[in-house]
Amino acid sequence: MYPPHLLIPMREDLTSVGFEELTTAEDVVNTMENAQGTTLVVVNSVCGCAAGAARPGVKAALAASPVKPDKMVTVFAGGDLEATAQMREFLLPYPPSSPAIGIFKDGELVHFIERHHIEGRSAQMIAQHLEMALEEFCTPANA
Repeated sequence: MYPPHLLIPMREDLTSVGFEELTTAEDVVNTMENAQGTTLVVVNSVCGCAAGAARPGVKAALAASPVKPDKMVTVFAGGDLEATAQMREFLLPYPPSSPAIGIFKDGELVHFIERHHIEGRSAQMIAQHLEMALEEFCTPANA
């Protein structure tokens, strides 16, 4: 587990654009079992691909996409161990992956971007991938 003070800027990278942090297993269960509409989930991480591609890609996709998820949540691998373990139960059948990005529709996982889809790709590539997924699974704000 990483020292909490080191994770603050990495957490704020997502919370500053509207993500809610889920820090306990109970937070995850309450959020995911009561999810309606679309929920964007980011499994955050301290690794370089999270800093260089995943978080910037997610933020760019959200800024560019004409459609938005109804809810945006994040857990921090290496920071919130129980919350991350619980979220990974909702992300099955995919193996543990961080960073990772999931889209749920009415509580069902409909799209998942694993670490191996993030590593070695640019933030722009992640943004384009996520923007297409948001457009496929999210309802336009004016619909």
